[in-house]
Amino acid sequence: MLVLMLVAVLVAAATLQPCLLASARQLCRTHMVRTGKVFHVRQQIQGDQLYFSSMTSHLIKHPCKKNIALYLGRRLFFTRDNFRSSLLPLSIPTSMKAGLPEVTSAHIAGSVLLLVVSRKVYIYNYEANYWNTSIGIEHPVSHVSGDNCCYSGHPFCVDISNSVFAYLHGDQISQTYIYFSNNGGFRFQKFAYEKQAELVGSLGGIFYFHSLSQVGLLLIDQGKARFSYSEHPLNFSFGLPFDYNGTLNILITPGQKGILIFWFERSLLLSRNSGQLVYPVQVKEGPHTLLSSISEANVTIYSVAANEYELAVLTQENNLYYGSLGILSSSLIKFTGQNIWSQEAALMFTDVGRVEILVPLSDPVFPAFDFEKCPINIQAILMDPQLQVDVCKVELLQGEFDNKMYTIDMNSELELTALMIPRPGMSLVPLAMVSNPHSLGLQAVIYEDGYTYDGNTRHRLNISLRQQHHWGRADPNFTSSIKRPTGSTITLDIANKEISCVDLKPLTALISVGCDQEKKIVIQNEISACYNGILDPVGLQDNYSYVIEREAYDPNFQGQKASEDLVVHYHYEKLGCPHLVYYNTPWKPVVELWREGKFQEVIQAEFVLLEVNGLFTYTYSLTASTALCRSQPQNWTTIMSDAGDKGLFSWNRENYVSCHDPDNDAPLMWPDVPYQILGGPTANKVIFEQRNGIYIFYISIVDPYYSYCHLETTFSVYVYGAFPLSVIPTAVIIIPLMVMLLSVWLVYAIPKLLHTEKGLRFKSFWAHLCRRCRKACF
Repeated sequence: MLVLMLVAVLVAAATLQPCLLASARQLCRTHMVRTGKVFHVRQQIQGDQLYFSSMTSHLIKHPCKKNIALYLGRRLFFTRDNFRSSLLPLSIPTSMKAGLPEVTSAHIAGSVLLLVVSRKVYIYNYEANYWNTSIGIEHPVSHVSGDNCCYSGHPFCVDISNSVFAYLHGDQISQTYIYFSNNGGFRFQKFAYEKQAELVGSLGGIFYFHSLSQVGLLLIDQGKARFSYSEHPLNFSFGLPFDYNGTLNILITPGQKGILIFWFERSLLLSRNSGQLVYPVQVKEGPHTLLSSISEANVTIYSVAANEYELAVLTQENNLYYGSLGILSSSLIKFTGQNIWSQEAALMFTDVGRVEILVPLSDPVFPAFDFEKCPINIQAILMDPQLQVDVCKVELLQGEFDNKMYTIDMNSELELTALMIPRPGMSLVPLAMVSNPHSLGLQAVIYEDGYTYDGNTRHRLNISLRQQHHWGRADPNFTSSIKRPTGSTITLDIANKEISCVDLKPLTALISVGCDQEKKIVIQNEISACYNGILDPVGLQDNYSYVIEREAYDPNFQGQKASEDLVVHYHYEKLGCPHLVYYNTPWKPVVELWREGKFQEVIQAEFVLLEVNGLFTYTYSLTASTALCRSQPQNWTTIMSDAGDKGLFSWNRENYVSCHDPDNDAPLMWPDVPYQILGGPTANKVIFEQRNGIYIFYISIVDPYYSYCHLETTFSVYVYGAFPLSVIPTAVIIIPLMVMLLSVWLVYAIPKLLHTEKGLRFKSFWAHLCRRCRKACF
């Protein structure tokens, strides 16, 4: 009897064990969010209720403002508290006259929500709570695309968030109309894609890949798709083609890393380099089962979510797949054990390693919907022994540059440092990578940096970043144009990191290869007019003004005399005391570069000057010929004629062309014109005419290889030492003076000459001539 009882207990234990494992594999516990329904106050839905055109549910989260999200399904829900309260379905006011309230695409751009409704783009400003229609779109569109930058208020970052494309998916590329907005979708204009008319296929999408500083256009032709790019060096070729089965949803992961996710119900593809190489995602369904793609798993994908580091997939078969978006390719791992799918379920990441399944629930009494949430802790699930996931071999990966933005200007360099600590007995393979190697190059050095209290080795990694052009390693056909500002991300990760390293996220920083906003130029002013007592600083601050004679200036900057004198008010707060310059000495300003209030260097690059009030009483010491120009140099007259609406002071690094450039084929037709560029390889200087007074100059650094910034400022000089010009013509003074001097000389010389032999003969000749004339007269 005892034996039978023991056997029964063993059998029961054996049958119970799978049930215990299944319960241990429970993915999440559901709970319902229900708020604002204590009192029977019925809220009314205003306007036309919106719905999503796709058969699957999507969820868009704002990458910077984590509590803002948009659910797209049979109804749309917009939340500002991460669905922690009941919500009314999103509706568009009837005054917008949107027609059929079908949404085909959506994008959150900064503080506005962009929706494509009935082939038009509408704006919902959720902070001010008002709707508007985008301006400038003249043809039907179906999709919008954009990105968000979360690092800082730097202009480079702001431009990323404000860049939005609108296009008609599936239209023939050669004939389609593409629109671009640089102000967050409020105003669009037609976008001209180079060689668009020559491209064959239909449009699968257009995206601004800021991680690569390229506009990528997805071409679809005969079941294959590939990307075309807008800028050198990628504009000469296409990305590698990949299978395009069905209509792929394209998800750009946050963080400007260049990671793209392509998916529909039977396919899941991934690209880590902005579409240049697209490949299927491998799937791990067990300890020893590895599938080359999710299509081999014979599942139906329903919802996909991603953050900067992770990817999650929900299928209709109640499976959840999870994977890491590290530097090297990694497979998805399959989680099962619970009914988690429903017709309106959507996935979203709430934090690193935290996934949530969201389902809207209708209320028979109130119009506001409740939400069923199923939060999943990925780290806890990965600790299940049945999954046989290796323990993370990294204890620490740390760097001060993580989630920060830096700027590398022309000829600048950036040094970054990271600390790594492996588990005892483990070895690490750190890998640093830039998303835009055509623009940004790196060099990394790793060394041991002591030990921890536990005896673990500390490893230090030093990363040096500079423009790819200045490393001298890359072929010119590989590098992007050095004149064009670009961007890139730098990512540091552990190449041999396990999927269990959920909390050990890669270190990422955004690098702007462009203008350093902290730079400015200052004109050296060691000897001022106030220092020598020529001008009084107190008087200059007391609403000081001076007069420019009409003969000395031209308001149109053409060197023609004006019709009246000009009264100029001097702004001492901006200009300070004028620099002192002697009129008869060739002069060139000394330009200093400052950054964050610290002197950096004296600028030797090329720059130009222009007197802001139109004074033309100065010229230059060199001509085009003596400056050894190979082609006709630019001047202010040609620049202003080409400026149009850009203004008078529009000569800068973007439109400057050096006359010494061998690629400049403009012929040297007028070699004697003044050469108006200072600095650089020439010794050109300014020569003032004979006029004393104040000159206020605008100065601009035009050398395109010195800085990406428009380095410009205004300063003043006081020219002294010139004698006043006479109002009487010179001939009127010189001729009477010469006659007077000649008369004085004759009064002295003639009497003395008459006492000589020649003088007696001369006197006798005139006396004889006089007698003959007298006889002739009689």
